[in-house]
Amino acid sequence: MPQIPDLSKRENFSAAMQMILLLTVLSLAPAILIMMTSFTRIVIVLSLLRQALGTQSLPPNQVLIGLAMFMTFLVMGPTWNRVNDEALKPYMAGDIDQSTAMSRAEVPMREFMINQIKKADNDADVDLFATYNGQPPPKTWGDVKTSSLIPAFMLSELKTAFLMGFKIYLPFLIIDMVISTVLISMGMMMLPPAMISLPFKLLLFVLVNGWHLIVANLMGSFAT
Repeated sequence: MPQIPDLSKRENFSAAMQMILLLTVLSLAPAILIMMTSFTRIVIVLSLLRQALGTQSLPPNQVLIGLAMFMTFLVMGPTWNRVNDEALKPYMAGDIDQSTAMSRAEVPMREFMINQIKKADNDADVDLFATYNGQPPPKTWGDVKTSSLIPAFMLSELKTAFLMGFKIYLPFLIIDMVISTVLISMGMMMLPPAMISLPFKLLLFVLVNGWHLIVANLMGSFAT
């Protein structure tokens, strides 16, 4: 029969804690990825781009989410490296306890979220959630609880993503309007304009190297 490891020994206790920590991180990873990183903005902008092109389900959701995840890894790389160096490695080495590790890990993530909120000028969202969280209006960012900062960050990301989506929509909307006007002037009102405009939108997108421009602007929007 398998024996239960003796947790009174440090090496066995450390191995057990490592396994518990790994399982905890894996269970929370989807929520962390969506709520506290650049993933939300990236996947929304890519989805709006697909709608603007009018290509229905192309590229497939798996492709967009995969691209969004890799872009998120690149954008969040410096922040995650700080979390690893300042919190995870010292904790795994036994130099700090769990509460200290959590406090240290919060700092880089909070700095990332605060920087993005400042860039989007969404301080009012922070005040909103702080009020409903039972806090007085915060005077400094250090006064803002993480439980108020995370939803404010998500609202900021939604606002920024929709603004970027609006800018993406404009040239494709112009093409749709031109095609519709031409078809009506030719008396071809029964022909769906989307069927005619789609090749022109794809041609325009390819000629201007659209994927490169979208990805570059998305990743550049997170630069501090």
